[in-house]
Amino acid sequence: MTEGRVTESHGCGLRRRIQYDRHDDEPPSIAAATALARYHGHDVTAASTQLYDYVDPDALDELFADTNRGAARATGIVEFEADGAMVTIRPDCVEVRPTG
Repeated sequence: MTEGRVTESHGCGLRRRIQYDRHDDEPPSIAAATALARYHGHDVTAASTQLYDYVDPDALDELFADTNRGAARATGIVEFEADGAMVTIRPDCVEVRPTG
């Protein structure tokens, strides 16, 4: 599996932001878990934050799945707080930033 591109801001450590540009074939739930792990400086396979503690990964993937007519969903945003961070998921990327 290839990994999406990660863009990280390097301002004050407490105001850190991660933007993870996901691949078209990568489920949003995997991209969100990867971005959240990167935000906290963890390996995604060993991350202490579990995505399913905050959002249903299957439901998240379905929200961004192609429509019944086969068209891609070009718009839509899902936002939730997880482990001290705000996670924003768009069709093409995931952003993780501090809450507040």
